[in-house]
Amino acid sequence: MTDESDPFDGFERQLNRLQQQFENITRMWDRERFGLPESEMTEMGVDLVDHGDEFVLTADVPGFDSDEIDVRLSDHTLNITAEHEESTEEQEELYLKSERSHRSITRSVRIPEPVDEENVSATYNNGVLTLTLPKQKPSDVGGHRIEVE
Repeated sequence: MTDESDPFDGFERQLNRLQQQFENITRMWDRERFGLPESEMTEMGVDLVDHGDEFVLTADVPGFDSDEIDVRLSDHTLNITAEHEESTEEQEELYLKSERSHRSITRSVRIPEPVDEENVSATYNNGVLTLTLPKQKPSDVGGHRIEVE
């Protein structure tokens, strides 16, 4: 018998390990051979901390402006996408070299408990995105209370 309170904790740890292994493998790929430029393979480092009454997630998203970051919470999964397109254009010139950059990174993180979606807050400072996700109180989860006799 295990002393885990949530039967899915072990499964969640296994999925996180598999995701980390996949990310490690993709770092070793010859990106040009697969047609994937370096900017398409940029990873986003995240930390998720349980503070008892809330989760705090920090994500490294350097080189993006706050309006280029999209954060969505759906079905206990937090999806973070950052997309940046930069171009230098000079009209009526014969281009000898044109540099255009498109960077896109995305990361999904499973949140282990329900959160109060109405009170989630996000800040972005010096390339670090910080999300505060207050946990739902048991009374907020809903359902019908059953009297025990």
